[in-house]
Amino acid sequence: MPRYISVETKKDILDLIKNGSSVATVAAERGMSTKTIYAWLKGQADTSGVSNLEMAKLRKENQELKEIIGILTLDKKRAEKNKGSA
Repeated sequence: MPRYISVETKKDILDLIKNGSSVATVAAERGMSTKTIYAWLKGQADTSGVSNLEMAKLRKENQELKEIIGILTLDKKRAEKNKGSA
């Protein structure tokens, strides 16, 4: 028999995933099936039709790209500084 999950708990779980946690990790921590969470995510969509899961993936990818750009910018500045002082 399926157990009842409160609206607040469901919201908390979806927020965790929206903020970058993986579905598998959250499901394991909460002792539930990933299928349940994916069903919730499929039911959630904003006005553009993009699911929360897709938005979370895009946010994570965006953050990773920002970090890469920061590293490359820092490397470039260091190279320019070293070139100027040589």
